[in-house]
Amino acid sequence: MNDRAGRRRARRLAIGTAVVLALAGMNGPWLYRFGTAKFHQYQINKPEYKAENGKWEIVQFPEKYRQNTIHAALLRTGKVLLVAGSGNNQDNFDAKKFDTRIWDPVKGTIKKVPTPKDLFCTGHTQLANGNLLIAGGTKRYEKLKGDVTKAGGLMIVHNENPDQPITLPAGTKFTGKENGKTFVSRDPVVVERATKVFDKRTGKFLRNDPGLGRIYVEAQKSGAKYETGTQDNYRIQGLTGTDARNTYGIAQKLALDKKDFQGIRDAFEFDPVAEKYIKVDPMKEARWYPTLTTLSDGKVLSVSGLDDIGQLVPGKNEVFDPKTKKWTYLPKVRQFPTYPGLFLMQNGKVFYSGSNAGYGPDNVGRDPGVWDVDSNKFTKIPGLSDPNRMETSGTVLLPPAQDEKFMVIGGGGVGESKLSSNRTRIVDMKAGSPKFVDGPTLEKGTRYPQASILPDDTVLVSGGSEDYRGRGDSNILQARLYHPDTNTFESVADPLVGRNYHSGSLLLPDGRVMFFGSDSLYGDKANTKPGTFEQRIEIYTPPYLYRDSRPSLSGGPLTIARGASGTFTSPQASVIKKVRLIRPSASTHVTDVDQRSVELKFTVSGDKVRVTVPRNKNLVQSGWYMLFVDDDQGTPSKAQWVRVP
Repeated sequence: MNDRAGRRRARRLAIGTAVVLALAGMNGPWLYRFGTAKFHQYQINKPEYKAENGKWEIVQFPEKYRQNTIHAALLRTGKVLLVAGSGNNQDNFDAKKFDTRIWDPVKGTIKKVPTPKDLFCTGHTQLANGNLLIAGGTKRYEKLKGDVTKAGGLMIVHNENPDQPITLPAGTKFTGKENGKTFVSRDPVVVERATKVFDKRTGKFLRNDPGLGRIYVEAQKSGAKYETGTQDNYRIQGLTGTDARNTYGIAQKLALDKKDFQGIRDAFEFDPVAEKYIKVDPMKEARWYPTLTTLSDGKVLSVSGLDDIGQLVPGKNEVFDPKTKKWTYLPKVRQFPTYPGLFLMQNGKVFYSGSNAGYGPDNVGRDPGVWDVDSNKFTKIPGLSDPNRMETSGTVLLPPAQDEKFMVIGGGGVGESKLSSNRTRIVDMKAGSPKFVDGPTLEKGTRYPQASILPDDTVLVSGGSEDYRGRGDSNILQARLYHPDTNTFESVADPLVGRNYHSGSLLLPDGRVMFFGSDSLYGDKANTKPGTFEQRIEIYTPPYLYRDSRPSLSGGPLTIARGASGTFTSPQASVIKKVRLIRPSASTHVTDVDQRSVELKFTVSGDKVRVTVPRNKNLVQSGWYMLFVDDDQGTPSKAQWVRVP
């Protein structure tokens, strides 16, 4: 902690001690609690307190507009898209009750938006045209062991015919050669044709490598007697001739084990002006918990997720072309756990921080590093502390983005582990040999920390829980501002609402920060009552908005090309010290790969501020940005929206 934060803690302690001693003489514990709460409210609302610590306020929507918000994105209209889908609620899923809201944080208006599919646990990113690309979601909810009545699992279908693929419809029956048990597919599957393999030296034909298809199958009837214990080959009923000879299934154990969520292939663009979803070409792979990241050529990479049979997508990554609205596979595979933290670097390669939100083996795709998507080469980065506690950690590209320093915050053990980390780790990707070094520590081990870049180059780090999904009433009601220039945390006002799983945050155009969601597993410290989804929104107003004045910004072009300049008007131009171009957030599951704050060079003449956008297309990706100016006190203006074509 820095000296300022230390002095503040000492002052708080002195005041708090005096209050405790005064209240100790009152009659009864009720008066003590009442008096302490009243004094706390008095303290946090004092102007001088807010000027040093900021302030939190709760926003509760009218009941008919409330939902279990899982995803949020700031739109170029200044409104916020709040997406729940079924909101982690099986009843909503069964009733096809899928929710989306648009909220105007300035006017306070809320609008319901028709939601075409269950976009619970989808992926999303900002597009160059100002739309939000949304891909994936939920096809089926998980079933825990004990709730599964029919034995089932993964069937790998083989096609040894090199001349043509084969399509098997839903309802196809597979009968084991050894066990004699029959299983039925729930969906259709296309099995690609076999590949002919030749000796590279002699050209001699060697073999056919079969085309493969993956399908979920289950027993025709309920009961444990239909389970299988070992691998078996399966004959496909209804096939004859060469199809019967060339096509067969292989499955490992088919049992009554837990069945994971299943994903969908559907993809949409959300138009912030029309305020509606527009269907685009579906992905090649179904995905639940994917990450979408913009690449150097402007196409969007879709990575990981659980597929349409509840299995981790086996390294089949794909890209979306915003021009054609079509998806294509990358030529080579690379495996990541779900919701991996993937960020475009200034050299066009992709940085993988190791952060992820769950699902996947603990020994595959967990190492941080640099991924050259074109060659598929992956270079590991050493030095990461608590490497076995990276699940549910957060990653942020520290401001300004030109420095290319990333911070990884907190995290926990794989799955429902009780392990959590209080570490922050920082890596300078511009160093000759990048490696992680520890930054300042958090007070507690923290899963699900939220991190939002502010226009004064600080990062607000807040919330999370010590245990998995807030288990044991472990939500952390603390917030800090990280100062990249001094590599220190500064304690600020404590949030009023606990946030863990299914929560997120994003910067608003007026310089405030919005927090949403939280999905505690239990509702009490003893873990005996089910948790309830947190539907309230909370707004944090940073200390810089409690100063006497703030600069204003007006006029200027709506579009500035990379390498070009634009001139804006500000009566406070003479005291402007920073100009920042901040990409709007798209946040879910502690994953926000969109947010970045780019430093702009500027000149001042009278009341005019002339800003220049950097030329690097990987640093400044095409799209809409918030343009802020900061005065000599570090107070930002309200944002002007600017498009980089």
